[in-house]
Formats: sequence, structure tokens, C-alpha cells
Amino acid sequence: MHMVNPELLRRGVRVVLIGCGGSGAAVASGLPFLHQAMVVAGHPGGLHVTVMDGDIISPTNCIRQPFCSAEIGLAKAVVMVSRLNLFWGLNWTAVAEHLTSQTDLSNFDIVIGCVDTRAARQLIESKVRGWRSRVAYYVDLGNSADCGQFVLGQPLNGRNRRSADRLRTAAELLPEIIEAPLDEDGAPSCSALEAIERQEPFVNQVLAYHALALLARLFRHGRIDHHGAFVSVRENRVIPITINRALWQRMRRRGRRLVSAAAG
Repeated sequence: MHMVNPELLRRGVRVVLIGCGGSGAAVASGLPFLHQAMVVAGHPGGLHVTVMDGDIISPTNCIRQPFCSAEIGLAKAVVMVSRLNLFWGLNWTAVAEHLTSQTDLSNFDIVIGCVDTRAARQLIESKVRGWRSRVAYYVDLGNSADCGQFVLGQPLNGRNRRSADRLRTAAELLPEIIEAPLDEDGAPSCSALEAIERQEPFVNQVLAYHALALLARLFRHGRIDHHGAFVSVRENRVIPITINRALWQRMRRRGRRLVSAAAG
């Protein structure tokens, strides 16, 4: 069982969402519902969200992502945040830039990563760790054509000290997801048909809403008994990642074997 960091129940929660593509846009669209639920339940500030993405909307983005042809050429982060602010009466922030080695994430309470390369995950992991960082939770979402996983972890840093019960991050449980040499060709789809064929519809939304439901449970009930899950759209199946040190060790050993096999 994990209890929510009590500091996050006493003031507004600073969230940064990195990536506003398939999963990122789905998460962004759901975060206002979480914010509203927290405020109605008596939370003193709810969420203040910053959406960071340097990508521009392309024609193929209008197939699987919540953008339209009139928005082609505009910044994803700006379009998404403007839409949410207008509809919900929020004052959230858009950063139309890619995450770089110069980006400072240390003062956010929650980092949500919706990126599609191992190199980007590795960069986020490096930013949320270390004694300078005050990040309380890091949520990583990743998916393939018809399945994916999400993990809510407590990065080892100035706020989260070394402890047997500290929630392990996605990179700690699945070390293969930050091995940049394992990245496949991530070139953009060249046609609308290819965009559909490369990924099943709704896999991003299913994954995003499972992750949001976990965050909602953490803030609504103050505790959780699992901190992620593997989700298969093809099999209509969800396998939770329980808070269990033996399970964490098995997952990490398996990931290391995959990395070693790929390197060999």
C-alpha cells in the first residue's frame, strides 16, 4: 500500500505533461476532469498543468489525435492548452518546445511522460532524479500497436529518499525502455492509412484513462495498492503492477536480460 505524499494535499499540485501526441493529448484532455474532482472534494488548489511539446500539427496527426485540418501548422501544446483553458476556464500553461538537457523539471510535483522514444524517456529520467529534483511522482506511459503500460513511480531524488517502499519508476522496472540504441525507426507516418495501420485506434485513450484513474484514486482515497499496469487492447486485458518488492526485482532482472540480449 502506498500513501499519497501529504504535501500534495495541502496546496495546488504542479504538473508537467511532456508530449502532446496520441497518449499525451488523451491525458491532457482528461486532466481537467481530475482537477475538477479534486477541487469538488475539497482539495485546496487542484492541478496547475504545463503541457510541453515542440511538435507542429501535421495532416496525419488529424487521424488519430484530437486535432483538425484548420489547426495544421500550429503548435500542438498551444492548441491543446488554449482549448482546455477556454472550455474549462483554466489558466494552464503551454510550452511549445521539446524537452532538452537544459530544461528544468525540478520544481514540478508530478511529471507525466508521453514520449515515443527511449532517448526521450532516458532524458526525462535523468531530469527527475538527483538531489536537486523535488519531483514527487513520475508517470510514464508507453505503447505499441495494440498494447502498452503505465507506471507511477517516485524517482530517487531530494524529495524521495532511498527506501524499500519507494515506488520504483518505469525505467527501474523496465530498464529496456531507456536504452536508446534499441529504438526502432521513429519516422513519422507518410500517409493517413499508414498512421492507422501502425497502431490500433483507441489504444492511446485506453492507456491514458487507466493512468488518470490511478492518479484520481491516489488523490481521492489517499492510497493505492498498485502503481501501474500492462494494458492489452487486443486481448481486452489489464494486468496491474502491484506494490511488491519481489515483483519489482523480477521485472528488473527480466529487463536487464533483454538489454543484455540486445547488446549481444
